[in-house]
Amino acid sequence: MVNDKSVPAPRPTSEGIADELRERIRTGVLGAGDRLPTQAALAEEFGVERGAVRGALQLLRADGLLTNVSKGSPPQVAERATATPATGSRSARSVLGPRLVAAFQAPRVRLDAMCLTAETLMVSLGEPLRQVFEGRSRPESVHVRILLPASDQHLDYPAPEKGWGHDTELDAALHRRNRNQLAAQQKVLEQNLMQLRVMGGIDVRTEFRSMTGTPTRKIYLLNRREALIGHYIPQRIMREVDDYDNGTPVPLCDVRGFETPMFAFASAGSPTEAAFVEAEQQMFDGLWEYVARDAGQD
Repeated sequence: MVNDKSVPAPRPTSEGIADELRERIRTGVLGAGDRLPTQAALAEEFGVERGAVRGALQLLRADGLLTNVSKGSPPQVAERATATPATGSRSARSVLGPRLVAAFQAPRVRLDAMCLTAETLMVSLGEPLRQVFEGRSRPESVHVRILLPASDQHLDYPAPEKGWGHDTELDAALHRRNRNQLAAQQKVLEQNLMQLRVMGGIDVRTEFRSMTGTPTRKIYLLNRREALIGHYIPQRIMREVDDYDNGTPVPLCDVRGFETPMFAFASAGSPTEAAFVEAEQQMFDGLWEYVARDAGQD
């Protein structure tokens, strides 16, 4: 009989540590206002590096379960911490960044995104990339795939409030704006991620593909284990359209990507949740392989 102790147990991931701390909060072991142990104490307890603990704390903060995570002292359990994170009420700006920090603790980072623009992702990658440059996380490889709407089409949003075809000058200016934004965001993402290879020697691969149609949801799939889903909400928004009407704001049918309410699902959750994450990943893989085309072909 083989002694079980002869086989080392795998180290917990940031998600696993977050799940354990979340359970302690749910059961009252950690009550509202209680301070968590120090990062050093948690790292010793779980047998991991501090980076994995930091990633777990960022996940719990994104779920609204912790406060004062970035302070010098250990974070506190939020006064209104609940067993079920209310991620649906939290914006893409606040949810995506901390979860990317946790995802970048993995040795092989996989990030798939399908969205209207890459702006939220571009901004949210700042903190995880900074932590890599500071040596606080050290992935061996980073593979990013991004699906965006084709830039050679008139989108349902952003679009003129009265629709395309009523003002040819506005149509042309807005179409240029959409194309230029997509191109600029793609360039910034590629350059920022490539710095991981230049400065850190990390194996980096960044791919962009496009599809016809206007996405109704933004989807981020992290390490094939977590799905962040948000529904775009079209509304009337006043925006400047570059060289149209001397930059005077005009009414558009558009969405506020940063404020998109996000829902989080993890393969480590319930069987239904795990099946949902797998289905979302399969959908993305199918679109990427059989429907999307190289972004350069627009």
